[in-house]
Amino acid sequence: MRALAIGGFLTAVLLFAAVEWASRRAGSRVPSLGDVCAFVMRYEVGPVPVGRIGLFGFWWWLGWHFLAR
Repeated sequence: MRALAIGGFLTAVLLFAAVEWASRRAGSRVPSLGDVCAFVMRYEVGPVPVGRIGLFGFWWWLGWHFLAR
């Protein structure tokens, strides 16, 4: 079961790397990870920065699940 989880995470990392590589080719219409994060960070509902709160929550969740032991 542990090997399956590790394989899943390695697959996700490889997919992220492939998309980032594809986004940096000349004439590519695929947005880079930085462009996607910038778009999410600009999202607001009225005066509330929902995108920033969501991104902060994602990083908190990620740290909680992988760094807290």
